[in-house]
Amino acid sequence: MRKLVYFVGMSLDGYIAGPDDTIDHYPVGPDMGAWLAQEYPETLPTHVRPHFGIAADAPNQKFDTLVMGRGTYDPALAIGITAPYAHMRHYVVSSTLGRIDDPAVELVEDPIALVQQLKQEAGSDIWLAGGGKLAAAVLPEIDELVIKSYPVVSGTGTPAFAGAFQPTLFAPTERKEFENGTQVTWFTRA
Repeated sequence: MRKLVYFVGMSLDGYIAGPDDTIDHYPVGPDMGAWLAQEYPETLPTHVRPHFGIAADAPNQKFDTLVMGRGTYDPALAIGITAPYAHMRHYVVSSTLGRIDDPAVELVEDPIALVQQLKQEAGSDIWLAGGGKLAAAVLPEIDELVIKSYPVVSGTGTPAFAGAFQPTLFAPTERKEFENGTQVTWFTRA
């Protein structure tokens, strides 16, 4: 069965984006950029891939499907990109976005039903890209966390999980550290 993996970057205080949805305050060093390009190229937006030396048709390594919330999708729309991850099946969860003018992106309202359906299909794992409200809503379905922990405190912004109190145990299984102190930790549901 496919797994739902919350692959996300966050500050030391648990924010996945700043108050204006920016992520440019998270330091990505050259070694981490190279690692992302090699190990997780599909997590880089299609229009950014050439800047990392990734061909547009490069094969995905871990994920073939992406689920994101509207807040995570909006920055792409703001710059005129309707399918920021054209190299994957792409779902946007929103009850307020009227429609998406791109056949490569499917708009859905029920994230739990979507994830349960996707898990039953054949394929690679499913990338939960964010945001915090969506992550909290699908927490019962998250099988793994891959947390890129940047050595910065944000103070405020979008929390990694923004929802009801629901303690859920995960066990760390691996950790990788980069030159600038950024760490990536893999967790599986305990």
